[in-house]
Amino acid sequence: MLITSVHVNNSDTLQDVRITDGVFSEIGTSLTTHHEEQVINGNGKLLLPPFVDPHIHLDSTQTAGQVEWNESGTLFDGIRIWAERKKTLTVDDVKERAKATIRRQVQHGVQLIRTHADVTDTSFTALHALLELRDEMKDVVDIQVVAFPQDGILSFPHGKEIMEEAAKEGVDVIGGIPHFEFTRQYGVESVHFIFKLAEKYDRLIDAHCDEIDDPASRNLEVMATLALETGMADRVTASHTTAMGSYNDAYAYKLMRLLNMSGINIISNPLVNVHLGGRFDSYPKRRAVTRIRQLLNNGVNVALGEDAVRDPWNPLGDGNMLDVDMMAVYIEHMMGYSEIQNSFKLITENGARAMHMTDRYGIEIGKPGNCIMLDAPDFYQALNTHATVLYNIRKGAILCSNKPGSATISESLL
Repeated sequence: MLITSVHVNNSDTLQDVRITDGVFSEIGTSLTTHHEEQVINGNGKLLLPPFVDPHIHLDSTQTAGQVEWNESGTLFDGIRIWAERKKTLTVDDVKERAKATIRRQVQHGVQLIRTHADVTDTSFTALHALLELRDEMKDVVDIQVVAFPQDGILSFPHGKEIMEEAAKEGVDVIGGIPHFEFTRQYGVESVHFIFKLAEKYDRLIDAHCDEIDDPASRNLEVMATLALETGMADRVTASHTTAMGSYNDAYAYKLMRLLNMSGINIISNPLVNVHLGGRFDSYPKRRAVTRIRQLLNNGVNVALGEDAVRDPWNPLGDGNMLDVDMMAVYIEHMMGYSEIQNSFKLITENGARAMHMTDRYGIEIGKPGNCIMLDAPDFYQALNTHATVLYNIRKGAILCSNKPGSATISESLL
């Protein structure tokens, strides 16, 4: 396959890209077409590595309104409603709903997904379904499955044993939820436990951390310290960290140094965080999003996730990472032209770093020929117009192609 005249990775210059035997083989100008080679004329469009969603809950997706709607909009009511819905899970139910969301993600250019699976459903129904889906869909998307203890580890009966059993089942990542444990001490102990478990089974770590509007919730410092002292570094991710938006600036300044030293990744989920957060505030009302801009300026890897798609925590969502990126740049005041242009990294390479998949990700010679073409010349225009993903290409084969939407407007109205 030869892709001609595209702006690779949002560069100003136009280049051609060749994919041979499923890998990128040439990147340059005026490449010559080979005999019987498939050619896609880019016509000055934007070519990026595939979008990455490093934080989503595919076990609960497409369940909004089932049992009941979350009318309060709080995280805690979402957990309560899901506790009822997960009693009726079947493997087919989970896989059917997850596939529906993945189809939309693929249409919108996603190829890397990290999904959390609630293992406090002790039947492991969702876990087994998502592990099966990971293997069944490996030719379409790369899926990592996280053992996620929705109801806690120390605060849930036999929580430690359940987490170890999930590790044995073959999950890719060990999760946690220290801020939801009964006590601060339980939270700290749970973090130490997941590090030991991850080291024992050679797994990555991705914990829901400090997802609460509470300035006293400071489990992130524990995770970062252990990431530093154990040497696990960038194998560790803290998701959400919304309490950081409530920390005083002096403490946040101190924390930034530790985060930078540790190598830890942060995943922010601005769509759902801004929806669920601030619910216990009157006014002023907090935005409930972590300090994305400050983290980036301090050399910390930050990626964005969609988190929830039409479930008890978010009644909306369509698997489009441009929605997530736009919310992030608005809510974090990252609206300078260069910041908008560079924000594509938050939904591409930064997510791949958090998923520890950079060895097989990116438009570079020798790497798998995975890329997307957007109907825009650069990312500023792509974000402004929510550009259509014209092609989603995997190993040199077209997964999905889309035509831009069209509209006819009466001249008398202009």
